[in-house]
Amino acid sequence: MITLLTILIALVCILLMAAVLIQNPKGGGVDSTFGGSATNQMLGAARSTDFIEKATWYLAAMLLVLCIITSLMVGSAGGEAPLLTQ
Repeated sequence: MITLLTILIALVCILLMAAVLIQNPKGGGVDSTFGGSATNQMLGAARSTDFIEKATWYLAAMLLVLCIITSLMVGSAGGEAPLLTQ
C-alpha cells in the first residue's frame, strides 16, 4: 500500500511541475513553447488560465493529503525507529 501511495505522490509531483511550468504569469512561461497559443485559441485565454490555475491548486492539495496519509501509514506500521549505535 505504501508503494502505491509513493507512486501516486510521484505522479502528482510530475503533474504539478507541468502545471506550474505551463502557467503564463505576466508574459513569461513555457506555455507558448509547447503550443500554448493553440490552446488559447481553442479554449480561450481566460478558460485555459482558469483551468491551469485550478488544476495547480487541486494537485497541490492532493500532494499534501497523500504525503500526510503516507506519513501516518509509515509511522504506524514502522513503530519507533531504533536508536543509532555509535
